[in-house]
Amino acid sequence: MFIQTESTPNPATLKFLPGQNVLDMGTADFPTAETATTSPLATRLFAVDGVTGVFFGIDFVTITKSDEMEWDHLKPSLLGAIMEHFQSGQPVMGADHKATSGHAEHTGEDGVIVGQIKELLDSRVRPAVAQDGGDITFHGFDRGVVYLHMQGACAGCPSSTLTLKMGIENLLRHYIPEVTEVRPVA
Repeated sequence: MFIQTESTPNPATLKFLPGQNVLDMGTADFPTAETATTSPLATRLFAVDGVTGVFFGIDFVTITKSDEMEWDHLKPSLLGAIMEHFQSGQPVMGADHKATSGHAEHTGEDGVIVGQIKELLDSRVRPAVAQDGGDITFHGFDRGVVYLHMQGACAGCPSSTLTLKMGIENLLRHYIPEVTEVRPVA
């Protein structure tokens, strides 16, 4: 098994490509070791000292490290953990995991607008962000303001504010006049 790595715009995050599917669909975000209990792979990765976040896409694993650690020291252990996991035959996710679109549900009078927002995010934004090892999902819409949740390499990325304001906000405002602003949520 040959695992490729790619840098991301976030220097604290590295993208690992195992050459096979990680998830059948959707994404899975583990911002802390405590949230990783539903995933044998995420649990294994958090066991490596210095790992502070794990994110799964369809064909990649994004790992975030603490500022004190260097990738040169972490990378061999992480490559080994990923390889061991896939060779073990264990599932990436536990049986109780349910794949979702990642978007929050929205009920109310803005349903048509929210549908358009989600469609633009799915067709234009999320594929590009996945290339950088992250994901951006819909969190809410209130009085013209779109709230988005950033995951994986996007969470804590120095360029994420610029991406939100100059990229995503401009895109949504262009296609959906009711959108006035985009804001991140934690």
